[in-house]
Amino acid sequence: MFGCLVILVNYCWICSLQLKVSFSTGTDWDGTIGEGTFAKVKFARNSETQQPVALKILDKAKILKHKIAEQIKREVATMKLIKHPNVVRLYEVMASKTKIFIVLEFVTGGELFDKIVNHGRMREDEARKYFQQLINAVDYCHSRGVYHRDLKPENLLLDASGNLKVSDFGLSALSQQVKDDGLLHTTCGTPNYVAPEVLNDHGYDGATADLWSCGVILFVLLAGYLPFDDSNLMNLYNKISSAEFTYPPWISFNARKLITQILNPNPTTRITIPEILEDEWFKKDYKPPVFDEKEDANLDDVEAVFKGSEEYLVTEKKEEQPATMNAFELISMSKGLNLGNLFEGEQEFKRETRFTSRSPANEIINKIEEAAKPLGFDVHKKNYKMRLENIKAGRKGNLNVATEVFQVAPSLHMVEVRKAKGDTLEFHKFYKNLSTSLEDVIWKTEEDMQEMK
Repeated sequence: MFGCLVILVNYCWICSLQLKVSFSTGTDWDGTIGEGTFAKVKFARNSETQQPVALKILDKAKILKHKIAEQIKREVATMKLIKHPNVVRLYEVMASKTKIFIVLEFVTGGELFDKIVNHGRMREDEARKYFQQLINAVDYCHSRGVYHRDLKPENLLLDASGNLKVSDFGLSALSQQVKDDGLLHTTCGTPNYVAPEVLNDHGYDGATADLWSCGVILFVLLAGYLPFDDSNLMNLYNKISSAEFTYPPWISFNARKLITQILNPNPTTRITIPEILEDEWFKKDYKPPVFDEKEDANLDDVEAVFKGSEEYLVTEKKEEQPATMNAFELISMSKGLNLGNLFEGEQEFKRETRFTSRSPANEIINKIEEAAKPLGFDVHKKNYKMRLENIKAGRKGNLNVATEVFQVAPSLHMVEVRKAKGDTLEFHKFYKNLSTSLEDVIWKTEEDMQEMK
């Protein structure tokens, strides 16, 4: 289906297994839309149909070195089994001699997590809509023998219409992985969202464990904060194991009743999805998903890619100059077609920010390197992209920052500075220091100059 996909991107650093979308509107932009430890996600188009897709790019050498080939193969196979309107679609998987390309649905609305961070708790009707879509998706996955095992707002994306899309099946399990006792035994997930039975290491049912995570997500949507949180990991585990949490006064009685039934530390008496579907609070304004599964999933390309079959090899086309961006693409990257949002020096809560410069691209790269090194960052350069790695570990490990220079016009460049790893607040502190050192590079309008006087 996507065999003729033209890959027009530079492959610099292969970073994460998370699909993250930076912009609220789909564009023709060829830039990176997410990265982390083992993979990078690029925007691409099918050259025949012009359908926009997210292209997850993984480095084969790193996959083999870290012995995660089977985990990634499982993620790919899992997502090909799932064809549901509230789950990110995986269309196809391909490979070159050095990389694996996973062709995914391009979801443009960002993470549900960012919506909570930016706007706080939700009204009950809004939270209910997202929770209904989440339960629909999870119920479908379970019916196909797939258990996600890392459900959290960061793994829930929103499309252009505001509909929820479950993503990131990197920790998912298939029913074939269930042991003789009928349970899963791998402890995984994000601590604040993990069910108590996952922590006790005696085996657990993937369906009831996923449901617990859904209950935590519902609480977060309604309260604006986590039900279980503690800086001490053992204290956190104790709170989870005893379901020790309190409700804020604004959550309704019926919503509290449902959450309490989900966050039941005893998985054998925890409410089930069929029971949730009959719950009074859940059923309000409920619209069952409508979709058509036309064909069974074909896993031939997955097997071929991981076995190194020549049939699925594609050719990489590399760029040796900054990616160009036209005016439409530039405007599309800014919410509400407001360019002021695009060029703000610091965007609160965002994981990426941008500035414009009239300096030559090479000069911009050199200036960023000169500014980053005194701040304690190692600098890795390739063409017009850079990776900055903080030598000292912060709250969430070493801060990694990715930068890329785009040509908007012959004499104007846009520079994207994006957090690839680490703490978001540390990223903003870094960017503030960086921008201070780049005052002679960042383009200022006459209005900016007047404000500085």
